[in-house]
Amino acid sequence: MPHPDISLPRLIAHRGLSAHAPENTLAAVRAAHDAGCDWVELDVQLLGDGTPVIWHDATVLRCSDGRGRLDELDLPAARRLDVGAWFGDAFRGERIATLAEMLKLIDECGMGLNLELKVNRGRSAAALVEEAVPAALDALPPERLIVSSFNDDALACARELAPASRLALGVLFEGIGRGWRSRCTELEAFSVHADWRRLSRRGATAVKDDGYALLCYTPNDPAAFAHLWAWGVDAAISDDPGRFISHLP
Repeated sequence: MPHPDISLPRLIAHRGLSAHAPENTLAAVRAAHDAGCDWVELDVQLLGDGTPVIWHDATVLRCSDGRGRLDELDLPAARRLDVGAWFGDAFRGERIATLAEMLKLIDECGMGLNLELKVNRGRSAAALVEEAVPAALDALPPERLIVSSFNDDALACARELAPASRLALGVLFEGIGRGWRSRCTELEAFSVHADWRRLSRRGATAVKDDGYALLCYTPNDPAAFAHLWAWGVDAAISDDPGRFISHLP
């Protein structure tokens, strides 16, 4: 099955340039662009009113000045949160980004996007896909978009919306164990995304021999990661991609 003609960079900025700006914000993506990153990885989920926003956690405690669950907020309430001050005074006043705002920025910057569908406990995978995936497909050309998830229901719903020739799907794994191949085949996946600390040479070889792109999350020590390039890893999703420049093969 043909896939979009995606030219992956070696390095992808995890949640934007999250070592230098608050994660999953417009500021983090601008910082990634300014640093020369061609692609970013971001998380999307729904507010309680169904608005898709760029956010990772089920709650707002870690990355804002608020408390409570994300799904308890509507957009006006979410907009009142300061999602930058926790990281540093330079980002005070940063607001939560809607998916629409983020897609507009990424397109303006000419960047690629790995959009992770974040299905936290108790949330509907189908509802998230219906709001997020068509918007991403409308905003970005297929060669600049990968939609990924740990959640098989979300990926299956995404595949129902678009064929493999139009939408690249990435299947997220912690470790590449039994059953990985059947999941990828059923979903007509483009890529396998693995925790670099749990990746084995044997697993990497199997993924590459089957023709999938292999992405690793979230290495931040380029020396410790260096041997994985020889295993065929295509891209590293890092909080601080600039540290890897001098260690690329």
